Amino acid sequence: MPVTLQEIIQQKAAAYQADCIAIRHHLHSHPELSYQEFETSAFIQTELNKLGIAFEVMATTGVVALIQGKNPDSRIIALRADIDALPIQEENDLPYKSTRPGIMHACGHDVHTTCLLGAARILHETKQHWEGTVKLIFQPGEEKNPGGASLMIKDGVLSNPKPEGIVALHVHPGMATGQLSFRSGTVMASADELYFTVKSKGGHAAAPHLTSDTILAASHLVISLQQIISRNNNPFNPSVLSISSFQGGHTTNVIPSEVKLMGTLRCMNEEWRFKAHELIRRHVQHLGEAMGVDMSVHIDVGYPTVLNNERLNSNARALASTYFGDSHIEETEMRMGAEDFGYYAQQIPACFFRLGVMNEAKGITSGVHTPTFNVDEAAIQHGVGIMAWLGATLRY
Repeated sequence: MPVTLQEIIQQKAAAYQADCIAIRHHLHSHPELSYQEFETSAFIQTELNKLGIAFEVMATTGVVALIQGKNPDSRIIALRADIDALPIQEENDLPYKSTRPGIMHACGHDVHTTCLLGAARILHETKQHWEGTVKLIFQPGEEKNPGGASLMIKDGVLSNPKPEGIVALHVHPGMATGQLSFRSGTVMASADELYFTVKSKGGHAAAPHLTSDTILAASHLVISLQQIISRNNNPFNPSVLSISSFQGGHTTNVIPSEVKLMGTLRCMNEEWRFKAHELIRRHVQHLGEAMGVDMSVHIDVGYPTVLNNERLNSNARALASTYFGDSHIEETEMRMGAEDFGYYAQQIPACFFRLGVMNEAKGITSGVHTPTFNVDEAAIQHGVGIMAWLGATLRY
């Protein structure tokens, strides 16, 4: 009986596991912050050169490549990986731990990049066995506004040729290795950064009647902002507004002339998101007038919601079930976290799914964006395999 494409991909994913782990170790040891991924980009380019895959550079450190199978115009699917790290000091005691003080791959982007490089190798070697074109997107700056995805789109990553759909995986430390999860519809929230400034002339803390109290006004702002969500938003529409920084004053007997607040707004609905922006601006203006202070807000509009196209997600989930078996496929929970993959989803059908990397027996349970985050590297074989399988077979 002839060997199927699925079996070929599964065999190659297993055979290349050691090579992929070595790639991951290199990337993990040499993390770079958003928009500074020059060495990472050069490494990706070197690996693609080794494979004989042509590429171009976009958005300074992004890398884009095409692999053409039979009948290249019959189907065009994009596979995306993000390549940047976070400003976190790693606390893992590993032989491949970060060599860069204060910088760590604490969100799994080293794994994402590894999986796409491994998939590229398999797709390149099997291109006579599948139809269409696969566009590989190694994207910078996922962790920081304005989001590398937006810059890649401006540089034309979704044209020449235009993909009919785009796929990305993300490690999930809350799901066991060997499992994948999918979800149609909105799967992650938008994320906007909020910056508030409260000003007055300041004065002596023992004579508050001679000035306007910036601390008191800012405190009212923190509390009353919650009413934007609770009194204006449909309670069945998930939304979060959190103030995460309150900076003002340096001593006990002075009312400061300026207080600064920072926070985040997360929404699952784009229409409500921008309505909330207007409500916040109006509230800040009126509260400032009522409290006798100069109160202002700057809203740094960030990533949109991640919306998984129902048809593409359903097709990808069915293919994943074929590749791994139904028992290995779960439903992704909705999250108020954000991802700049949402920019792609605004332009073309998208599928953002999760790769289980947890192994309780090995003590690998820490969440992303923590200094002890790590992955069960057995998951890399699964990530490489599924990205290659979807690249070779997924249709919109």
